[in-house]
Amino acid sequence: MHPLQKAKWVIQKSTYYLSFGGMFVLLPLMLLSSLEVISRALWGRPIPGTVELSSYMLVILILSGLAYTQQVKGHVRVNLLLLKLPPTLALLIEVITILLSLFIMAVLAWQGWVVGLEQKTVSDMLRIPQLPFRLLVSLAGVFMFLELLVDLGEALGRLIGAGRGK
Repeated sequence: MHPLQKAKWVIQKSTYYLSFGGMFVLLPLMLLSSLEVISRALWGRPIPGTVELSSYMLVILILSGLAYTQQVKGHVRVNLLLLKLPPTLALLIEVITILLSLFIMAVLAWQGWVVGLEQKTVSDMLRIPQLPFRLLVSLAGVFMFLELLVDLGEALGRLIGAGRGK
């Protein structure tokens, strides 16, 4: 296997497993939310800490699936303009867009790490440290960056192939 293909395989498998880990949070989130609704409806009392736990579980669920959504091309794209352009120009715009996205994800990963390490706070009610959830922002940024690198390599390959007339 070519080294770049091997790197792509490793990145995509790692992204998949990260998102798979986030999926395990979905069931407890649904159960907790359902119990909260039932508790409010039947006894008129909320379950203490439900809002905090739900917000932390949502952070895990969303950030762990961000890069996988990029991998399967699940993010929203507006192709209306690109479909009317010549293919080479559309590919060039795609490469520029990926480069800008790489810059944004690099800043997100870097600042997520810097801000995450500075966190010493805990949640109000349950006293859960915020550090791991803040560092998850950085981890999600790194994986999204890697997925964008894979996309950049594929887009550049198509652009070079289009430039050669293939």
